[in-house]
Amino acid sequence: MKRTKFIAGLLACFFSIGLVQAQKNKNYGKSAARKLQIAEFAIANLYVDSVDERKLVEDAIVGMLKNLDPHSTYSNPEEVKKMNEPLEGKFEGIGVQFNMAEDTLFVIQPVSGGPSEKVGILAGDRIVAVNDTAIAGVKMSQEDIMRRLRGPKGTKVHLKVVRRGVKEQLPFTVTRDKIPVYSLDASYMVDKRIGYIKINRFGATTHEEFMKAFRTLKERGMKDLILDLQGNGGGYLNIAIDLANEFLDKGELIVYTEGRRNPRSEFLAKGDGKFQKGRLVVLVDEFSASASEIVSGAVQDWDRGVVVGRRTFGKGLVQRPIDLPDGSMIRLTIARYYTPAGRCIQKPYESIEQYNADLIERYNSGEMMSADSIHFPDSLKTQTLKLGRTVYGGGGIMPDYFVPVDTTLYTDYHRKLSNKGILLKTHYKLIDAHREEWKTTYKDYTSFNKKFELSDNLMQQLIDEGTKAGVEYNEEQYHKSESLMKLQLKALIARDLWDMNEYYQTINAVNESVKKAVELLERDDFESLLMKK
Repeated sequence: MKRTKFIAGLLACFFSIGLVQAQKNKNYGKSAARKLQIAEFAIANLYVDSVDERKLVEDAIVGMLKNLDPHSTYSNPEEVKKMNEPLEGKFEGIGVQFNMAEDTLFVIQPVSGGPSEKVGILAGDRIVAVNDTAIAGVKMSQEDIMRRLRGPKGTKVHLKVVRRGVKEQLPFTVTRDKIPVYSLDASYMVDKRIGYIKINRFGATTHEEFMKAFRTLKERGMKDLILDLQGNGGGYLNIAIDLANEFLDKGELIVYTEGRRNPRSEFLAKGDGKFQKGRLVVLVDEFSASASEIVSGAVQDWDRGVVVGRRTFGKGLVQRPIDLPDGSMIRLTIARYYTPAGRCIQKPYESIEQYNADLIERYNSGEMMSADSIHFPDSLKTQTLKLGRTVYGGGGIMPDYFVPVDTTLYTDYHRKLSNKGILLKTHYKLIDAHREEWKTTYKDYTSFNKKFELSDNLMQQLIDEGTKAGVEYNEEQYHKSESLMKLQLKALIARDLWDMNEYYQTINAVNESVKKAVELLERDDFESLLMKK
């Protein structure tokens, strides 16, 4: 509230100063700002029908930003709150991971140490009522359910829970608290010397989470690291700088920014990084953007490690958040960022339609299947800073080792089952029926990963669920996708019996980029790989 009042006062101060100066200016009446102010005043006060003045102003802001670039945006107060929660690393609520299964809130896991776990809510429970309002079987949206479960820290919420093996509904009163939102999906040892860390975004707690996972893996014997940034759409610039700092030598440039009203600002490695010498592979794909491109670009430009995957998204614009008095926000592009070798990674944006269609064009052009389909003009060529290798700017980071999209196991039958949620629905039924049996049979994940296999009888449940949902069984396509569907179900079961680390350990068995990274790190001549690019 103080911050909002301060900004409102600041804006008022600027406006007053501007008004005094403008009054001295004979051409003030012709200024664009005055023109906009008069138009808004006239519409709000003279138009024949009443108007929503707040919406009028919002539409004007959106209209102005629309003519700039795809990343200069306006967000209303509610959108700002939703946008900031995952980046700030916390929200206030009851602390459960959940999914909607058959119109019922199914608890995947209570957050460790969170308010729901403290009162005894268990994985597999179904929350059917919140404060005496039924949320099961009433077609309530997930957003409405979230709104009922979340609330200020210290407030209480009364839940009714259905638990397998218990006839009556169980009542719980949960005191809401701050719930952490993690940006690190998984960390585990691939083998005795290779560690794996996957980051899904660059939020306020990302560097802290990374260092905690890094120390744990080092204690387990990690010598080499796979940093997985596949699907990571970015986040805070300063966090990307902190992470890149862990890999680079003192004084090495991580990134610099420059804009019309923003002179060049350079960000250098401090020399206190904890992984300046180990062998490093960074995984990227077409959804890796912004902060992910800063890290992978710095690693590549300094020949610090190997970048594996597919060309990244291509977002090299820096946004400054401008808070408005009502809690809304403008995110305004103020500069471009450049990799240490001077590459601008921002892809062209002639129009928003062309910009949004870029990934589809990449698929259609064959780029996702073959590196030979990617062509860069000579003007975009530059050299890395230590070995002088050729790299390219002008639209994403091109990896050192290209990995095509793997389509060998995917079929229309699998796609329909996935799109209709049949895989998830079947998984919920399986884990609900066999959780205790599997926890007893498999004492740890290693045993589970080696011995567990979905039987034909269990897979028949998937087929049957699909048929009931209108997905016609296709025997040929089923057998083509069978191994993939079994692995996906096994990974979901591993997640529910343990955690996300075990999910990724399982599902990465078919991740071609992860497999390529392991293959490269197992080579005795890893250090010379960059020279051969």
